[in-house]
Amino acid sequence: MYWKYAPYLFLALAAFALYDAIMRMNEGRDPLISFLFAGLAIAYFFFKRNFYKKRFDNRK
Repeated sequence: MYWKYAPYLFLALAAFALYDAIMRMNEGRDPLISFLFAGLAIAYFFFKRNFYKKRFDNRK
């Protein structure tokens, strides 16, 4: 059950990182680390979703 919903936590984390990056840009600070973190979270979301499909769809 955990495996099914865990990747969506990374989407929430990516949304927060994008929000942080936008706030940093408005303050004049460097938003690069927040954009990188958001990109990694989105990539990890797709990786986990693909892994879940490969692992648990074979059992049916």
